[in-house]
Amino acid sequence: MILTTVFDTKPYDRDQLQRASAGLDIEWRFMDCRLSAETAAAAHGSNAVCTFVNDRPDRPCLEALAKLGVKHVALRCAGFNSIDLPAAKELGFSVTRVPAYSPYAVAEHAVALLLALNRKIPRANNRVHDLNFALNGLVGFDLHGKTAGILGTGKIGRIAAQILRGFGMRVLAFDPFPSPEWAQQYQVEYTDPRTIASESEVISLHTPLTPETHHIIRRETLELVKPGTILINVSRGALIDTKALIEALKSGRLGGVALDVYEEEEGVFFEDLSGQILHDDDLARLLTFPNVLITAHQAFLTQEALAEIARVTTANLTAYAKGQPFLPETVLS
Repeated sequence: MILTTVFDTKPYDRDQLQRASAGLDIEWRFMDCRLSAETAAAAHGSNAVCTFVNDRPDRPCLEALAKLGVKHVALRCAGFNSIDLPAAKELGFSVTRVPAYSPYAVAEHAVALLLALNRKIPRANNRVHDLNFALNGLVGFDLHGKTAGILGTGKIGRIAAQILRGFGMRVLAFDPFPSPEWAQQYQVEYTDPRTIASESEVISLHTPLTPETHHIIRRETLELVKPGTILINVSRGALIDTKALIEALKSGRLGGVALDVYEEEEGVFFEDLSGQILHDDDLARLLTFPNVLITAHQAFLTQEALAEIARVTTANLTAYAKGQPFLPETVLS
């Protein structure tokens, strides 16, 4: 029996993990709190911990876990910028993740945000519920014939590009590791980031957060974009310099922004703060713009994605318990 403490859990996490582990020798300890050096003690007696995007398994946290006898960290997400991998390796942890739970879920959410923002769907919905059926201020533009720029052509970026090609858009793409055969099949044009910034009416971010991509959208980038450009981010919040984004919105250079992630989302996204004061001034400012649409990191939230996250996480925990190899492409340390 392997005891796994699962941090930052919600009802849908618990349901799917319990389903995936039915009949297996895994005992779950579900925690509402996020993992950090301060909360690591909650894993006392566990063989492994399971973390999500806003947990903080940094060196102090990992050192605390090591003292408790924890030996495995299972990330139930694709991104791994939150964990100190050199420290994990040094301390003898094995680390796994879920590299691709449902690229369709995330790509489809990006396109849903684009359509809702461009055609003013949230504003129109609010109006008709107030019995206001006027159409003033609800003008969008045809996607057909426009240019979309995709930054990052991994599984999610490729699917998003294919959907946008289906609308009849010209699609430009950048990736340090291009897929020329895929690009030829779907008539996608690889180019450089400056060309994407200057020629696209829609820019969608699908790249992981690395030192090279941190603030890839910043003041210099935004000065290149066409007036009226729509920017979509369903990847990682810190790809965008939030203060520069606010300035671009205030100046009118951007036509709209749709975000499913935010640079300082920890402690805000996934929580109900409706009865509290929002202390993040930048997020509060973004919420005042009529051409900004924000969802709280829900792009992954489909039945298929949750089931795949639970399946891969459970399979790797079982492999760890039995001393067997982890699933291919999931091993980080």
